[in-house]
Amino acid sequence: MSANVSEDLILELRGITKIFPGVKALNNVQFKLRRGEVHALMGENGAGKSTFIKVITGVHAAEEGSMYLNGTEVHFKGPKDALAAGIAAVYQHPTIYPELTVTENIFMGHEFKKSGFIQWRAMNQEAKKLLDRLDADFKPTEEMGALSVAQQQMVEIAKALSTHAKIIILDEPTAALTANESEKLYRIVDQLKAEGVSIIFISHRMEDMYRLAERVTVFRDSQYIGTYDVDKITTPDLIKAMVGREITDMYPKPKVEIGKEIFRFENMSRMGYFKDVALNIRAGEIVGLTGLVGAGRTETIQAVCGIVKPDSGKVFVEGKEVTIRNPKDAMDAGIILLPEDRSKQGLILKWGLGDNVILPIQDKLAKGPFKVKNEKAEYALSKRLLEDVDTKAVTIFDGAGTLSGGNQQKVVVAKALAQDNMKVLIMDEPTKGVDVGAKAEIYAIMGDLAKQGFGILLISSEMSEILGMSDRIYTMCKGRVTGCVDITEATQEGLLELSMEKGKEAAE
Repeated sequence: MSANVSEDLILELRGITKIFPGVKALNNVQFKLRRGEVHALMGENGAGKSTFIKVITGVHAAEEGSMYLNGTEVHFKGPKDALAAGIAAVYQHPTIYPELTVTENIFMGHEFKKSGFIQWRAMNQEAKKLLDRLDADFKPTEEMGALSVAQQQMVEIAKALSTHAKIIILDEPTAALTANESEKLYRIVDQLKAEGVSIIFISHRMEDMYRLAERVTVFRDSQYIGTYDVDKITTPDLIKAMVGREITDMYPKPKVEIGKEIFRFENMSRMGYFKDVALNIRAGEIVGLTGLVGAGRTETIQAVCGIVKPDSGKVFVEGKEVTIRNPKDAMDAGIILLPEDRSKQGLILKWGLGDNVILPIQDKLAKGPFKVKNEKAEYALSKRLLEDVDTKAVTIFDGAGTLSGGNQQKVVVAKALAQDNMKVLIMDEPTKGVDVGAKAEIYAIMGDLAKQGFGILLISSEMSEILGMSDRIYTMCKGRVTGCVDITEATQEGLLELSMEKGKEAAE
């Protein structure tokens, strides 16, 4: 059956509805993809984007609606059918075989065979051609597990190209990438587009959409809201389409009277990672820390918080030096870390929300000399804290793994607030993989904490949030602090320069 579609459409979906038990995950949505275009798909977590991808790639079958490829209606029985039709997806968390080589990962399931034997030389040669096409800086014989996340994503794109895909879906590909790595991915997408590949680009980041896409489609609450030309829709209108309300101030930074120094570390060094790093924060102050890949930001903070042992360094809280041998020492001193990888380091995903929140203070809430579990106190405290940060969940017993990225981050914040001795909150990439509505809510929480007199260290690769939320900004490059700039003098260009080699040379 042929659809009445214009000739430039390669893919069209009409009236797609997908129902899971008790939930309508997609409700009469539509989508049109032109040949050789980059089309952004945006919406809050839970909007239906992931389910939609799985319908396109044959993972899920829709209860209602139809899909047309090159003007002909198609029905995929599974992912293999979609691959055979030229549709491939690269997911946010690459599905890899870490012990196998890059070549083996690329051709898994469609190896070159002759008389039953795998043609390793031919596969390595073809893998090298694909990697060269993407300007990769690693060999096809390298072990997949030894690559960075950005490199692993590149392998996934090469895998898609190895199937001669004409439609590639990129699901949150920049969520775990630095600015440099994102720019390299942008160049790859530009190249694929020039070669006639059509790309569906799913992202929470406005800069991704503005840099790559000609059109953007918005889903909200499992429904199609609209498709817009990127050069014609304003950012406020796009945000309103995604969240269903106006966000008048994306960076709600309150005016706070800055107090005395509350936190400082100095001479923090670890051979091969960072050297002589020093930083201070005052009460009510939000201090930004930024830098490019390999700058040493996270590694420095891990040393400050006792996760790794530095070669040297001193830490001061409210003017007094504290000894930190492990993370418990840091927490006892009032230094609370929200780690970059919330799902692996910040939460136990199988546990309920309440259990996650009270985990660090379970002993303090316990009753009597035998430390009997105080379920009533645990329930009351965790419920109050989760409500304070506006966590969207049915009950506090919901598994943390069932929540969206933004709500998971709120649980991590509630967990930090449970520790009543907190003096400084270190937030490492707090909005990574978080939708625009949840970002604004997390920024509002940061502002409220600053008003209460806490010191906040915001570690981020996103220049817009560093500039939007910080009072002062430190920059790092290759393990050294290269500058400290007051927000009144900070510019994106200046911060980038300090984050690069010129900044490092100036620091030395």
